[in-house]
Amino acid sequence: MARKSGSTISQEELYPAADEPAHEELDDVRMLDLDVEQESPFLRGQKRVSVRRGSLPKKTAARVAFSGLALTVLLLGGMGVAALYHYGEHSWRFRVESSDDIDVTGVQNVSRSQVIEVMGGDIGRNIFFIPLDQRRAQLEQIPWVESASVMRFVPNRLKIVIQERTPVAFARVGSKILLVDGGGTLMDLPVAGKKKYSFPVILGMNVGEPLSTRGPRMKIYNDLVGELDSAGGHYSQDLSEVDLSDPEDVKVLTNDPQGQVLVHLGSSSYLERYKVYISHVRAWREQFEKLDSVDLRYDRQIVVNPDLQGVAKQPPLSASVSKAAAAAGVKPAALVSHMSSVTAAPAKITEPSHAVKPKVQVASHKRVTRTRHSGRREAKLRTRTSSPATTKAVAKSAPAPSSTSGTAKPAAQTASTGAKPSPAIAKEQE
Repeated sequence: MARKSGSTISQEELYPAADEPAHEELDDVRMLDLDVEQESPFLRGQKRVSVRRGSLPKKTAARVAFSGLALTVLLLGGMGVAALYHYGEHSWRFRVESSDDIDVTGVQNVSRSQVIEVMGGDIGRNIFFIPLDQRRAQLEQIPWVESASVMRFVPNRLKIVIQERTPVAFARVGSKILLVDGGGTLMDLPVAGKKKYSFPVILGMNVGEPLSTRGPRMKIYNDLVGELDSAGGHYSQDLSEVDLSDPEDVKVLTNDPQGQVLVHLGSSSYLERYKVYISHVRAWREQFEKLDSVDLRYDRQIVVNPDLQGVAKQPPLSASVSKAAAAAGVKPAALVSHMSSVTAAPAKITEPSHAVKPKVQVASHKRVTRTRHSGRREAKLRTRTSSPATTKAVAKSAPAPSSTSGTAKPAAQTASTGAKPSPAIAKEQE
């Protein structure tokens, strides 16, 4: 049958009906896959797009706000500090009204009047404008003050803490007696009856000499006292004076009730040489009519009474100075000048070897005759005329012997022994 012309083909004819279920199944599968993907926990979330609501980002706006707040707080704080400073500067509450507002602690020998003399200019002044470092330096200029600290306490009080120096000896300077510490700083004596010391008096310090000169001398004194007091000896308590005028010959004046003795100790081995003195002083007193001084500086030789002219006389002390010094603890022997009263010539005792008696050589300006009675033989001792300088001739300085054998007795002649005499004695024998 022939088709009619002009007829059209419908969609149903082009796509059979059998194909429609296939399309429906495919659509169902796709819909199922989408549902699975939405329910899967591993799917990445969709990024949200922020909507800009202003001209600045949110973080920038927060920073600007915080900066503004901080600036406001800072400005208000500055204004508060300025107001507080103005109040503290002009308020009467922060003004030191009197010396009662100044507390002073740690003073024993420094008087409060000395401290107030330094701090007196700050009375009536605002406490915040007192130069503390400057006042501390001024307080340390007081001889007794070793260190000081100055502190302010609101509203109107000052506190001063003083650390005083520790004296180690008395010092005779001119016609005065002062105290001196280990570094050589001189200090006035304490108020009478306030405190008493038991120190020897140091000689050899001059008025106006710098601290750099007194310091080395005090080092010698500290070494001397340290040796004499070592091992529990406390021999420094037996001394009334220590002469430091010659660093190579330290001389000490003993405070002996039987008579003062000037002992030459040289520049070393102070304890060893002083023990020689204390072990033989009784025998020397029995042997010599007057024991005034002993020189222990030489090797194997002891010179008794070498200071024929005495030591240099010190300026006399006034009655008031002597009274104040005695009240402070100065020994009576140190309040008078030590002058030699020896009229005989010095004797040189040479320490021989063991089992040999000591020998004494006496030097004088004229013939000396000694007679022994009671059946003893007479002996005449002639010595050559010699000057005091020759008599005091010394060998090279060396530590004194630690002991001597027996008691030295004057001999009519020099005994012939195997021991060689000292260079000084040998020179005189020639």
